Amino acid sequence: MGPPDLRLLPVLLFALVVPAASAASLQALIDATPAGGTLKLAAGSHVGPVSIAKPMTLDGGGRAGIVGSGRGTVLSVAANGVTLRGLHLRGSGESHDGVDAGILLEGDDHRVEDNVIEDVLFGIHLKRVNRSRVARNRVTGKPLDLGMRGDAIRLWYSQHNVIEANRFRRGRDLTFANSADNRIAGNHFVDGRYGMHVIFSPRLLIEDNRLSDTGTGIIVLYSPDLVLRGNHVAHALTGGGGGIVFKESHDALVEGNEVLHCSVGLRVDAPPDSVGKLTVRNNRFAHNIIGLFFTARRAAMPSSTTASRTTSPRSASARRRRQHQRLARQSLGRLPGLRPRPRRHRRHAARDLPVRRPHLDGNPDDHLLPQFAGAGNPGFPRAPRPLFLAALVLRDPAPRMP
Repeated sequence: MGPPDLRLLPVLLFALVVPAASAASLQALIDATPAGGTLKLAAGSHVGPVSIAKPMTLDGGGRAGIVGSGRGTVLSVAANGVTLRGLHLRGSGESHDGVDAGILLEGDDHRVEDNVIEDVLFGIHLKRVNRSRVARNRVTGKPLDLGMRGDAIRLWYSQHNVIEANRFRRGRDLTFANSADNRIAGNHFVDGRYGMHVIFSPRLLIEDNRLSDTGTGIIVLYSPDLVLRGNHVAHALTGGGGGIVFKESHDALVEGNEVLHCSVGLRVDAPPDSVGKLTVRNNRFAHNIIGLFFTARRAAMPSSTTASRTTSPRSASARRRRQHQRLARQSLGRLPGLRPRPRRHRRHAARDLPVRRPHLDGNPDDHLLPQFAGAGNPGFPRAPRPLFLAALVLRDPAPRMP
């Protein structure tokens, strides 16, 4: 065995510790770091923006930060194999056209871990990035009106990435556009428009995420073969949205999710001649204005599906009678007052609507809404109130779940 190659020694040993410095000196040190080396920043603020164009590690140790100029992106990466760790980034620009962000990644095989990103328009932007990991970051957007915010994280034409255990707040969406075969797991997002916005992105695994106080929880558009498992969605109350929404996306599995206090628990829309199926099982839908709303032609819903504290369905589309009759038999049961030929499948959360309900067998949880009660029921009111009211009124003293 010959002697070691001493030419690799500078790369193996290079780990500078630099004090807080000007933008020029920080960029110069990044440029001077050899490919594969590590640059460690001392505690304090470093002036940005800066860019990285080689494989290297930039380590802030949890105490060093980079402050942007309020224009453009704070930290840009255009290389393969870059690690960003323990940095505190803030101060991006406000250009939507320029996608001003805390971090912009291009290339493959990156690691973005344990960073704090604040006061940015877009949080983390992955642009044609593959085989990378974004984990345990905290991202807080600029204090702008909802329509003026950027995405807390955006994947664009990016595949085989892992996005996990991040905390996002005050963003617009978590967007996955034209980005197949990614895993999104264990993330938290509060205060946004769409919790997750999935478009033209097949074969995503979305599991164990918590989304709260967004207009819509998870919306899936034109993205087949998704798995949504173990997610918690709460307080998504826009009229046209819901907790989980599918639009022309087939062959999906929705399993073990919890959807609470949303305008619609699960909303499904598909083209008239759709192929494939949507499988929904072992979920919990509670405190929603409408539990389940289907306009899909094919769906498989085993009997294990539950819609907690909702009433029996009322259906209204003759073209889909067979599907909805099967759904009623398998998962919802037959209660007095249900018409024998339902037309559109809905489940209404009576606990959440201040309407009068007849008493059936003394069990208030099994009451049908007055509009659906049979004329033979003794408790049927002569003048029922409107079904849909302007505001949601919660009867449960503690609807939010831990």
